[in-house]
Amino acid sequence: MPVVAALAVAVLFAGGCSSAHGTSPSGDPSATGVSESPSPSPTPSLTPPYPTGASGCHDNKGWTAEESRDWVRLVVNTPKENYRGDGLRVASHLGYNGPLCRKITVQVEFWKLVYGVANGDRLSDGTRPDYYFDIRRVKRVELHADASVEQKIALPTSLYATDRSPCEGALVSITVGKPLTSKELPKEVEVGGGEDRWSRGTVDFPSQRVADFELSQPSAPQVCSPDGKPTADPADVPPPGSQPTDLYPTGLDPTDLYPTPDHSFDIGDVLRTPTP
Repeated sequence: MPVVAALAVAVLFAGGCSSAHGTSPSGDPSATGVSESPSPSPTPSLTPPYPTGASGCHDNKGWTAEESRDWVRLVVNTPKENYRGDGLRVASHLGYNGPLCRKITVQVEFWKLVYGVANGDRLSDGTRPDYYFDIRRVKRVELHADASVEQKIALPTSLYATDRSPCEGALVSITVGKPLTSKELPKEVEVGGGEDRWSRGTVDFPSQRVADFELSQPSAPQVCSPDGKPTADPADVPPPGSQPTDLYPTGLDPTDLYPTPDHSFDIGDVLRTPTP
């Protein structure tokens, strides 16, 4: 299991003010005094969103599920956001996010996604294919969070392995309360969109209890069979639309580039010199 070393960074807010007392330019008491500039107004301190009270904690009694979800969203750093390590981190910013007087139950669930191409002609016309996916839970960790201490969760090694199948993806969900039920699992998951360190991807969760999630897409779903098995080397089958040079294969009439019902244009109209 990867070792995650992440340190919470305290967010400090402070206000300040300054003032000065004017003096006479000479030691003579009768000398005319020099008028001093008005003292600058004190800089107001930023109010933390969850300030602590006299008890040393933020009173969250009577919070709705939405309020708990919004607070959890603020303190959780998903694997890509946790730049200090490869795990998931629940941050601790005392005086800024609490601590809360009552702990909130949080479910961290890791899901394995297996993708398969939904149609047989997946690359014959150069369009993006449709996919099926199967979702199964690999790991679940229940937390009781109040921001008093930092908590770290290591990623499942096999799920995030660099040599995992090109048909497999990973999804982590952070949910308030009980674990997700089958009815609360996503019915749609983005495939083939741009993915960088900060992208979240698109996942359609029916549940409003999900505070955060992070998607790691399959590396080459275009080579997958309907049952989620790779059928070719991903290096030999680029993603649809990734190679503009493939628009003009040998023997193809340019007017056939955009078959019905997609938008089409007459290439002659594009290249023709305008009439004066």
